Amino acid sequence: MTTRMTTATGHIHALPAYRAEALQVESGANMGDVLGVLDELMLDDSYVLQPGAETARLALEAHPDGRFTIAAASALGRPGAALHLDCALSLMAPAGTMAEALVLVETDSDGMIAEVYLLPLTPLQPKEPYTLVRASREDARKTLAQAASTSFIRGTRITLATGAQVKVEELKAGDRVLTRDEGAQEIHWVGRSTLRAEGTLAPVLISAGALNNAHDLLVGPNHRLFVYQRADEIGAGASELLVTARDLVNGTTVTVQQGGFADYVQILFDGHHIIYAEGIAAESLLVDPVTEPALPGRLRRTTAHRRGSHGVEVSQSLLDRPDAVDALKRASLR
Repeated sequence: MTTRMTTATGHIHALPAYRAEALQVESGANMGDVLGVLDELMLDDSYVLQPGAETARLALEAHPDGRFTIAAASALGRPGAALHLDCALSLMAPAGTMAEALVLVETDSDGMIAEVYLLPLTPLQPKEPYTLVRASREDARKTLAQAASTSFIRGTRITLATGAQVKVEELKAGDRVLTRDEGAQEIHWVGRSTLRAEGTLAPVLISAGALNNAHDLLVGPNHRLFVYQRADEIGAGASELLVTARDLVNGTTVTVQQGGFADYVQILFDGHHIIYAEGIAAESLLVDPVTEPALPGRLRRTTAHRRGSHGVEVSQSLLDRPDAVDALKRASLR
């Protein structure tokens, strides 16, 4: 799960992470040690998630120059401290299933390691041994980008400039799509990926009618939807809101769709826009130093990190109420 906000200096992605001490080597060369950085890891070591260990939000601020720091809203770490993406891990459970994860490192003012964090991309079960079978920096940036990117699920209908609705997987560069604030805009690139629908990568289903959407809407967990409040039902202090799909999950009208694989589609314009999916407003792909590695090389060099001003990012705390979705629906109708 990641959630994003925008500040004057960069974009913020909130990641669910464990502190290093939550994972301990049960058997192997580093027996008794907690999770470390790449240079300290040994393949075939078996890690166990400690009982009672829970993830907390690690808020990463991505700066235009490519640096990552810990944001002020983070539940983990020291705000302002440098944060580095160390490596990607593949861990094998006893049944042979694979769990993917990323290791992030917080450093102090002297550049020394202050904390190590694990971002699990697939769920980890406590007390179950996970054997480390791969550790590499090679694909770490791309893996983080895939987890953080805004994505629609195959089959989602997008409104074109003509008013016609087209399945997202049928869109192509050059097609003109209706945007909320800037009329018809031409698609710059359409990206596609198939990922395991588990944990951080599992899509979110917004059932028909939940937010006045005409049909069921499936999006990536980090996709933000645009809501215009006619009355401030949730106390956000603004009428134009961006709400992250995962933060809306209530187990009834908005649910996580775990299991199998999901076909994700990303839509990139020359800038960041609000478009219409299944009749409701949702964002296009926002390019920043976190999501940029998911783009082809030629686009990484030419695509500007243009931030749109599309509303206030709603914090999870304001949505941590059982009637949050109903409140947003009411707010948009009054």
